[in-house]
Amino acid sequence: MDSVQSSQTSMAKKARVEVAHPMLAMMGMLIGGFVGMFSETSLNIALPQLMAQLGVTTATVQWLVTGYMLMVGIVLPLSSIITKWFTTRQVILFALLDFMVGAIISASAPGFGVLLFGRMIQGIATGLILPLMFTVAMQIFPPYKLGAAMGMVGLVIMFAPAVGPTLAGIVLGIASWRWIFWLFVPFLIIAFIFAVLSLKNIAEVSRPKVDFASILLSTVGFGSLVVGVSLASDHGWGSATVIAALVVGIIVLAWYTHRQLTMPNPILNLRAFAIPGFRIGASLVMINFGIILSAMYLLPMYIQKGLLIPVALTGIIMFPGGVMNAVVSAVSGRMYDHVGARMPARIGFIISMVGALMLAFTSTHSAVWYVILAHVILMIGAPLAMSPSQTYGLNSLTGPIAADGSAIMNTLQQIVGAIATAIATSLLGIGQAAYITSGANHAAGAFVNGAHYGFFFTLALAVAGFLLALRIPKANR
Repeated sequence: MDSVQSSQTSMAKKARVEVAHPMLAMMGMLIGGFVGMFSETSLNIALPQLMAQLGVTTATVQWLVTGYMLMVGIVLPLSSIITKWFTTRQVILFALLDFMVGAIISASAPGFGVLLFGRMIQGIATGLILPLMFTVAMQIFPPYKLGAAMGMVGLVIMFAPAVGPTLAGIVLGIASWRWIFWLFVPFLIIAFIFAVLSLKNIAEVSRPKVDFASILLSTVGFGSLVVGVSLASDHGWGSATVIAALVVGIIVLAWYTHRQLTMPNPILNLRAFAIPGFRIGASLVMINFGIILSAMYLLPMYIQKGLLIPVALTGIIMFPGGVMNAVVSAVSGRMYDHVGARMPARIGFIISMVGALMLAFTSTHSAVWYVILAHVILMIGAPLAMSPSQTYGLNSLTGPIAADGSAIMNTLQQIVGAIATAIATSLLGIGQAAYITSGANHAAGAFVNGAHYGFFFTLALAVAGFLLALRIPKANR
């Protein structure tokens, strides 16, 4: 009996794949993941400067955000099949090189088209690195260290978007927007060196059959949907081009969904949505991501073009909210263990409503402290609801399908984030046009009026999230 217990204890202390220095093996991915998540929010603060220097409209420049997230969303569901065809080292080293190439292309771009191309290349790398960070950590750390390891990975994902606007604001205060991308390169080189020296392969290459039809349908369906919503900013929702893109997107995604539900080994196992708990949890996560992305897109531009505050100071104004986002994200995950998802989700969405409503009533003369307070309140509410909702959804899955839950959530939240940003851009344009049509001729006032339309969309998402959170059952204790 003692020998059996001793054997079990010994097994509990061992990782599934033993690596001499697990932290060094993770370092390349952690740095790459940080740069990827930093890139997702850091460019928002540079959009007004990019519009002026590249001579593009708000509707056009938002593609630097939506295009990046679209590529992340397309690549994420393919990460599982990719890791079965290529070794861990090959995937990560390719992703880091890919990000470096994309950053260099963006930094040296002569015009908007090349800059967008570089951003989309970077999105491919982020879509490859993010899921592998969790997978590798699960394999190379022993069970008794896994909690700390996963917390470290989560902190990277939370902290990078929090400090992104602030660091980018400082860079823009002393140099051009190109240096945001040049700043990525030395960190990516360091990450590449760590990966070459320390990263080991953690899975066998089995090379299963690839369903290229599903990959094509996913790319065309999600791409058409995001393109349709994005083009509405310039052409209007009644445009034939916009309607055609949306119809194609919906039809292709319906085809893609049917194919995934009928295949024995789907790329994205959408059967998980048949489980009510996962359906509610995943929907709450997507709504929450829409809240954060729409607000983070609109707020830096409102501060610069509505309040006429310099870009470096804009980053400092957004710093308290970013830090609060990271802090609450770290704490809210533990709340699920004590009270479940019901209470944090409901309270989080109520707080988000307050923050979004405060932002919707800003003006060209709003005090800086008021804007900071509204942002902080929003960044308390959204992450308070996020982690418990995510845990509730994933815990609703059992058996083999449980492994697909995280991939579904990560993929769809990136797509929803891109769509939410595009809708916010469209509403921003509608609000500006309405202000000008009324006879007023004040650029800052027109932008603030447009921002109000966008912030009311953020508010509507928060209300929808709260109503859906009412369906979370009381936790059984």
